[in-house]
Amino acid sequence: MISSLKDWLNKLFNGEDEEEAPIDMDMTNKIRKAGRAHGRVQGVGFRFFVQTEAKKRGITGWVKNMDDGTVTMEIQGTPEQLQSLVERLSKGNGFAKVSQLDLEDIDTVRGELKFGILY
Repeated sequence: MISSLKDWLNKLFNGEDEEEAPIDMDMTNKIRKAGRAHGRVQGVGFRFFVQTEAKKRGITGWVKNMDDGTVTMEIQGTPEQLQSLVERLSKGNGFAKVSQLDLEDIDTVRGELKFGILY
């Protein structure tokens, strides 16, 4: 039941059903960005959407709702992986509407193995 629920949620929020990309532990060419998404990004499955899209690309980090209605995140991967994720997030998931996505470079985190949702 759980895998069918996960499949259903993936199709509902992402419109596709893809496998997770493996995490590359080689820190060569990795960057990390801290970001804040503005718009209709809470109560619409946006954190799950960010997590799913990050995992598809082998990106590590986290995403979290904030009290002011925004969503913050830290994303780590190659510049190409992060650009792909940012382009996808800007389009939204059909429910979310990102009006602004602010990103800034921060230090990478060694040994990070997954992408999580923080509460």
